[in-house]
Amino acid sequence: MKKSILITGGARSGKSTLAERKALQPCGRAIYIATARIYHEDSEMIDRIAAHRARRNDEAWQTREAPIDLAAALRESDGGAPRLVDCLTLWLTNLMLDDADWRAEIDVLIQTIAEQTAPVVLVTNEVGSGVVPENKLGRAFRDAAGQMNQVVAEVCDEVWLAVAGYPMKVKPNDSSL
Repeated sequence: MKKSILITGGARSGKSTLAERKALQPCGRAIYIATARIYHEDSEMIDRIAAHRARRNDEAWQTREAPIDLAAALRESDGGAPRLVDCLTLWLTNLMLDDADWRAEIDVLIQTIAEQTAPVVLVTNEVGSGVVPENKLGRAFRDAAGQMNQVVAEVCDEVWLAVAGYPMKVKPNDSSL
């Protein structure tokens, strides 16, 4: 496994399952860095988180929550088992809803990814393929997510796109274009 892998795709594309396989591949255990935050007792989100947890065997997975300070979670867990970050777009949502300087946080994240010694697999959503959001916050999020995905993809060794459960390797590719 390469040092850093970004896996992107649409909703229910199979990206998290692919990321779990890749994170476990080197040694059969991994650290799951969860970025989800539950807002307003959202029962549907609670169910989604429960489904993700149910897929992970406690013997193979150690879970750590990092809804805001993702770079610190990566630095503190570096040097051991591979890490799986699921997901960057939820992390970005948390930053934007907290009125944090998301651009600065992304800069810190990409620097941190570049410095990692243990493998890291990052999951993100490909949000730019759908309709233009109807409100200002939705458009701002779509644009921020697209910008984030581009800079994270640049620093990662591999980029994969999951479509209908099938992974497609996107990077490395011919970077001379």
